[in-house]
Amino acid sequence: MTRSVVTVIGLMGAGKSKVGRAAAALLDRAFVDTDALIARDVGMTVTEIFARGGEPAFRARERDAVAAALAHDGAIVSVGGGAVLDHTNVERMRAAGPVVWLYADPTTLAARLRNSMLRGDRPLLVDTEPVAVLTQLLAQRRPAYEAAASAVLRTDGLAVDQSARLLAEWIRRNT
Repeated sequence: MTRSVVTVIGLMGAGKSKVGRAAAALLDRAFVDTDALIARDVGMTVTEIFARGGEPAFRARERDAVAAALAHDGAIVSVGGGAVLDHTNVERMRAAGPVVWLYADPTTLAARLRNSMLRGDRPLLVDTEPVAVLTQLLAQRRPAYEAAASAVLRTDGLAVDQSARLLAEWIRRNT
């Protein structure tokens, strides 16, 4: 029996990877992270890809990674925060199954991302005011997130395990 793929979208720091992985474990489903697929295939971190080729180089690889991830029957797939800006990605995600937007306020996101920013792991936030950048990214991407999403789960004030239980329950009820 074929099970729907559930794609998790949202801005960086929303919990796509951590929450998606934890929900997949709760549901005994596979978990696929497109950023990890890209890094593995290219042999560089996402930060290195951005540094060498910029965002366009990353987005070109992301389209292939999204297609590959969505081929995993029944998986929970975490895509990069900007994946919804590519119409082909959105069409593929929606055709594969429901798309869940993990939403958190930019202030919450910045707090969650503090350690990864200190390590230089967030190329779009290097040498910036994170809350301002995240607010701008949300304003730019909100229409795409809203158009792609089957559901929105707010993660403000929730720990990873709490968000994962909410996501898992939503998946049980809706797939």
